[in-house]
Amino acid sequence: MRRDLDVLDALRLVIGGPVCLVTTRWRDKTDVMPAIWVTPVSRRPPLIGLAVHPSRQTHDLIRFAEEFALNIPGPDLLAHTHYFGVVSGRDVAKLDISRLPTFPASRIEAPLLEFCLAWIECGLEEALRLGDHTFFVGRVVAVQAERDAFDETWLVGERPFRPLHYLGGEWYGLLAERFQARLRTDEEGAVQLEEAPEERERREEEEARERERRQREGAE
Repeated sequence: MRRDLDVLDALRLVIGGPVCLVTTRWRDKTDVMPAIWVTPVSRRPPLIGLAVHPSRQTHDLIRFAEEFALNIPGPDLLAHTHYFGVVSGRDVAKLDISRLPTFPASRIEAPLLEFCLAWIECGLEEALRLGDHTFFVGRVVAVQAERDAFDETWLVGERPFRPLHYLGGEWYGLLAERFQARLRTDEEGAVQLEEAPEERERREEEEARERERRQREGAE
């Protein structure tokens, strides 16, 4: 049954993509914060948009340094990710307290976080004030990813190699399944919804293997 929601619920309905841990450095200050308002905005050149509230220390560090990095964590960094979001870099040195190791980026000064699944280095292209946030547009200058986590798409394989997704509040999730769309049309171009018997059999076998794998993980 449908029900009406508050207009602010629209923001959580359209989130669910990978959490990004934004790392920044300006002079002697280094900070990290989780971000979910992150989106591609251009293919050529590759641009990624990031919305940050001005109250965040990360906001000022991006503005001054004119660069930032996006570190994409998996479930093993759940506690770190949530911690980075509930404390302010203006009050504590989050990276020092967390003792999460870092390593040098290849093109920017901001550090990259160990134990993540992917890393995106960006130079600042534009900063736009939209509502109560600043929308930073970063030009991608370098990208890395773990082989077991990403190969053209997220592989959604073993649990530690699945990207961590934020659902709202204290809730997070993981992608559970990857499947390929196979578009079938009739002679008039209309989409056919029914699967061929061999395709249905193959899909059911894959689903059965996935269920068995989940059961094994649960037993462990």
